[in-house]
Amino acid sequence: MTTDHVEPAVTGGEYEREPDPSDSLRTFGAVVQALREHAGLSRVQFGELVRFSKHTVESVELGRRMPDASFVERAEEVLGNTGALRHSARFLTRGEAGLAAWFRRWARLEQEAVSLCTYECRLVPGLLQSEEYARAVFEGTVPVAPDEQLESFLAKRMERQRMLFERPTTPFSFIVEEHVFRRRFGDAEQMRGMLDWVLELSAPRNVTLQVVPLEAELHACLDGPVQLLETPKGQRLAYSEGQQNGRLIADPKEVSLLHQRYDTLRSQALNAKDSRGLLERLRGEL
Repeated sequence: MTTDHVEPAVTGGEYEREPDPSDSLRTFGAVVQALREHAGLSRVQFGELVRFSKHTVESVELGRRMPDASFVERAEEVLGNTGALRHSARFLTRGEAGLAAWFRRWARLEQEAVSLCTYECRLVPGLLQSEEYARAVFEGTVPVAPDEQLESFLAKRMERQRMLFERPTTPFSFIVEEHVFRRRFGDAEQMRGMLDWVLELSAPRNVTLQVVPLEAELHACLDGPVQLLETPKGQRLAYSEGQQNGRLIADPKEVSLLHQRYDTLRSQALNAKDSRGLLERLRGEL
């Protein structure tokens, strides 16, 4: 992902969902539909002429599917050979496949953030997940994702982790509940691989991982996981996620409150050295 995708500073209170198709796919699909209707063809008739199903035609017209080269060529021939479809197809992009629709805006902001803080109580944070752990997470989703989509999700998650390697001066802070690292997945070797990966990613000086031990008392972040960042222009934003939705929070008072909660939890969690020691002990127990 490049900085070309970063949107202007957030001015509203929150953002929840984004449409799945990219703008270019929606525009291309609308042109195909307009030309088809101008030619007096139904989707079934058009599909027969271009040798694609009605459902494929519908997906392209609604911007849900990237048309392949044969679709573009046959559609051109059927719809007048104006060159409009060939020319516009060169500018098509898939958007950000592999990311949940409600997470995409935050993912773009992450790319430019000058600091990023994450509290997680459900699973290992995406930026720290091993490939096997991430695959297990995606394989366990309901409804079951097709293999192609699962691979897209996995590739995007691994791509996000490059931030930790490519931005050595950006502070990354993680606070994670101990039970997250104790939750079993796969066999002992996969568990060890996950813990090794977390230890490796959290080793650089700009990455801080703190574990909230099982014996810790109730704390200020019990409302759920949260992420916090600061933009290059000094704007502080927050993100929280639940079942099938996410909130990008820009209201200064709410963001300030979430920062206070995160800072309070920092003092209750184990320090970075003791947190690494705990993970190494967990690994040794496997």
